[in-house]
Amino acid sequence: MDTIFDKYINEVNAAETIRFTGEVIRVNGMLIESRGPQSIIGELCTIHIPSENKDVYAEVVGLDGTTVKLMAYGETKGIEIGCKVTGSGSLLKVGVGKALLGRVIDATGKAYDKKGDIVPEAYYPAVASPPDPLDRKPITERIVTGVRSIDSLCAVGKGQRLGIFAGSGVGKSTLMGMIARNTNADINVIALIGERGREVIDFIQKDLGEEGLKRSVVIVATSDQSPLCRLRGAYVATAVAEYFRDQGNDVMLMFDNVTRFARAQREIGLAIGEPPAQRGYTPSVFETMPKLLERSGTSSKGTITAFYAVLVDGDDMDEPISDTVRGILDGHIVLNRRLAQAYHYPAVDVLASISRLANRVAGAETKKAVASVRRLMASYAENEDMITVGAYQKGSNQAVDAAIDAHPAIEDFLIQDEFEKAAVRDTLKALGALVGIDVPEEELVVAEGRADELRKAAIVRKGPQFTSAEASGGTVVEASPSASPKEDTKVSR
Repeated sequence: MDTIFDKYINEVNAAETIRFTGEVIRVNGMLIESRGPQSIIGELCTIHIPSENKDVYAEVVGLDGTTVKLMAYGETKGIEIGCKVTGSGSLLKVGVGKALLGRVIDATGKAYDKKGDIVPEAYYPAVASPPDPLDRKPITERIVTGVRSIDSLCAVGKGQRLGIFAGSGVGKSTLMGMIARNTNADINVIALIGERGREVIDFIQKDLGEEGLKRSVVIVATSDQSPLCRLRGAYVATAVAEYFRDQGNDVMLMFDNVTRFARAQREIGLAIGEPPAQRGYTPSVFETMPKLLERSGTSSKGTITAFYAVLVDGDDMDEPISDTVRGILDGHIVLNRRLAQAYHYPAVDVLASISRLANRVAGAETKKAVASVRRLMASYAENEDMITVGAYQKGSNQAVDAAIDAHPAIEDFLIQDEFEKAAVRDTLKALGALVGIDVPEEELVVAEGRADELRKAAIVRKGPQFTSAEASGGTVVEASPSASPKEDTKVSR
């Protein structure tokens, strides 16, 4: 049980009794150079500013002989030659615990919402290694997003990582708000990296709402803050998600956005002397991205399903950041500016979007319905110009005729109001109705995350030899007569 003394005990335990110090010898833009202290890359330091009688946090980003290169978390205003630099002896760690739920924190893990200090239950390193590949559980279950176009035609698995690719003003943040409100994940962790200050309060109050915030943690590093804040905010958000995953939860990590994270790393790289490579991005940008993005996904304890928004420069899907992220993640959702201009929201370009695990988490009849709808959409898109100008004569092609007839119903199905709730059961039934396929009850129950109920009912009906694989429409493996069904400890929703 937490006591009023816990935070003081934690501070005493974290106190360093031996301190290494140095002094500032040069300030060049964002980069601060000091002679000493003895330190390591990533170590936190404090710079004392006598003229303002305050301390500024900084991090070691480079070493050159006895010269330590630092970058401040805050403003460098007031720093002068001779300012004392004190090493902490530790890397950035974030305080984690259930007290984070419903809170907004900054890039160092401190309270940002003026609701008082957060008493942590433990500390997690901000920069950590991804789970061992052999310890990752396979992805076999669907997670619900509450967005019809995604739940139907781009099904997402628990622990899958997808990118949301779009130019500015096409609806990335709005789509992420819809997912945050409607998902069946246990906990949301939302990283707002490099966002405009206005959008932060809009997202919390309008997109997330009071109910959504209760099961969410929001990490904020706005565009006006230093590149180090924007960079470390991303790592802190991932560490928070890892903590809740380690407690056995299904976590939804929403990261807005990767492009601004990459730009922050570029600014730091250029400041410490890295050569620019592709479109001015330094080599360290392409080194850090996989290290960050691979930390989400499944582990032996829980899952982190991640949506990473990518701001596509000039709507060019082959620009370096988009191309790199697309190669790392397990799928991509593309938002189309032409659809947004036609007030088609969410502006998901279904034919350009791919979920690499959709077939693994969808039932047999659902997959047939998805294939049929996608074929209709592809036929219409291929002949749209001819249809629009009236050059196509009905009856010339049976597939195109079917696509024209189905087009209005498909468009109505894909358009969804920002605050409209779309239950996955209703979504899949409506998807099947578009092409005359009846999605069976078993697949609907599994899609809702109630596969355990189906398995239990099957065992009662047919005995222990009836396995969960058969209940969900998969391959049947006969159980031995002596085997007993596994005890189910997960609380069904």
